[in-house]
Amino acid sequence: MKESKIVLNDLLVNLFHDILEIEEKALRDHGSDLTITEIHTIDAIGDERPRTMSEVARDLNITMGTLTTAADKLIKKGYVLRKRTEEDKRVVLVELTPKGREAKIMHDAFHQDMIKSITDTLTEEEESVLIESLKKLMGFFGEKYALKKNQ
Repeated sequence: MKESKIVLNDLLVNLFHDILEIEEKALRDHGSDLTITEIHTIDAIGDERPRTMSEVARDLNITMGTLTTAADKLIKKGYVLRKRTEEDKRVVLVELTPKGREAKIMHDAFHQDMIKSITDTLTEEEESVLIESLKKLMGFFGEKYALKKNQ
């Protein structure tokens, strides 16, 4: 394998690992009892409006059973509420509690700080190159692994 491909592989693997580790440490440092998976579930539920379980499961690319288990844990910890709609009792909605909204705000701030610390060291041209490179990378993974694209 070419040296540049080895370097790229190492960079991508280490970057993914480091981001998750840093994110997990930030949660612990703020006294949170959430796991990375739970905070990402909170993020997917969002704070704009109640969402259906199927919408959240689709966004997270997980099964309804997996989401139900995650939601049960978040309900028990006081971050999420679950309710059925009046119009159709089969439709289950989830929404964040005030505690869940606080956790989402903390998580959003972590991501904003991370992006700011990266972009503060780049020129406008470097930032544009990084954005275009990451878009290509996401496009590749989206096509190769049939992932949904958010952009």
